[in-house]
Amino acid sequence: MYEVSANINDITIRKAALTEDFQLDLEAIESAIDENSKLIFICSPNNPTANAIDKEAIEMVLNNFDGIVVVDEAYINFSRHKSFIQELTEYPNLVVLQTLSKAWGLAALRMGMAFAGEDIINIFNKIKPPYNINQASQELALEALNNVEQVNAWIRQTVDEREKLTGELAKLSIVEKVYPSDANFLLVKTTDARGYTTSSPARASSCATVLKWNFAPEASGSPSVRRKKTSPYYRPFKISPNK
Repeated sequence: MYEVSANINDITIRKAALTEDFQLDLEAIESAIDENSKLIFICSPNNPTANAIDKEAIEMVLNNFDGIVVVDEAYINFSRHKSFIQELTEYPNLVVLQTLSKAWGLAALRMGMAFAGEDIINIFNKIKPPYNINQASQELALEALNNVEQVNAWIRQTVDEREKLTGELAKLSIVEKVYPSDANFLLVKTTDARGYTTSSPARASSCATVLKWNFAPEASGSPSVRRKKTSPYYRPFKISPNK
């Protein structure tokens, strides 16, 4: 969506690929920016690789970039790493984004949060639409925030199931690697992702493929959705699964 929004506003986009271990390539970032660069977006944990970005690398960008650095933490609730929110007092050019769509299971609300210093928030308040969040979404979000213990229980269950699934997938003969995950999904490298048969070794060996294995708690029909119907902030409308 960053790219979509930029294109709508006729903003130049420059991409810097990650390293082979899915971390920031600082040299590539340095090569991509110039005096006109205004924003850098970093997703941590990242999608679809599921890993958290090294804190030191993000701080290197924050310390050496004159523009705003946005750290998207949509999956931070499933991570063993701390949020960058605690660094806001150190970096006036930092914005941290979070959402109620993942761990909170409220994707249908389309509710997100931006954390930043007072100067940046004041600018946001000047340019945002006057009624950018409807009343129903606000009320549901506030009720959700009163049920942190239930959400933490969902998170623990998701992380436990993630570890179990990691172990079971690793036993499969077609699985080459299950990558470490700080999200609610797994990245899995296989030799036969498209269903090629082993009777054609040349064909099978040439199609090493990476799969994203998603087991988000808000997926339609999952047990966790049925449990959510008993929560104090459940409303009789279907919670859409994550895209």
